Amino acid sequence: MTDARRPVADDTTGYRPDPDELAVHLSEVAQTLHQQHSTQGTLDEIVRSAVETIPGAHDAAITTVLAKREVRTVSMSGELSAKVDQAQYDTGQGPCLDALYEHKTTSMPDVNHETRWPRFTERARRLGVSSMLSFQLFVRDDDLGALNLYSPDTEAFDEESEHVGLLFASHAAVALAAAQQREHLTEAMRTRDLIGQAKGILMERHKLTGDQAFTLLVRASQRANIKLRDLADELVHTGRLARSPAGSRGRAAGL
Repeated sequence: MTDARRPVADDTTGYRPDPDELAVHLSEVAQTLHQQHSTQGTLDEIVRSAVETIPGAHDAAITTVLAKREVRTVSMSGELSAKVDQAQYDTGQGPCLDALYEHKTTSMPDVNHETRWPRFTERARRLGVSSMLSFQLFVRDDDLGALNLYSPDTEAFDEESEHVGLLFASHAAVALAAAQQREHLTEAMRTRDLIGQAKGILMERHKLTGDQAFTLLVRASQRANIKLRDLADELVHTGRLARSPAGSRGRAAGL
């Protein structure tokens, strides 16, 4: 993959992306992300590519919030990322949480001069993080996601980092949405196949029509308070149709 970062001959430090090389690099990143075979694979590749692409980044992680309640790190470049994210969850404050809930981009240039998140910065300082940059990655209904970047250096992220990061986050969000859609479609196909197999078992075993077998499955699912897919899976793999909520084995009405 093309390295989009190269040194420039001026008084700045670090790396700056050449515009043409950056365009090529982001195109390659997008292709690599879309080639992943699972949502988790896509998440892991986003984290790896973020460190490689965004100027100033030493570590990266992705945080998600499900139903605006369950906050967790779903991919990280290393143990430091996990510890810093946990410090934000424990204290209920930090750049990542602001990016998730309030701002699309949140920067912490220097932990030693940061006043917005006192409880978090105290722990971040002990962990060896001096600056952070977080981007809102997606917002879908009550589910949120953010890409977080970390550096042991102060002022590691500048305007160029934010510019490249926003472009990168846009590509990452599209690739992640595509991966999740593929996974949902695959799961839907598996569910359909399981229910079809379960119907076939009942049709053969009890000489039922397809509609009668499906009705029987639905009724058994409702009575046992089990998802239709799970009930079909149990029938296909055990030969038993229903299970009570308490775990005792039961039989479908009329069987």
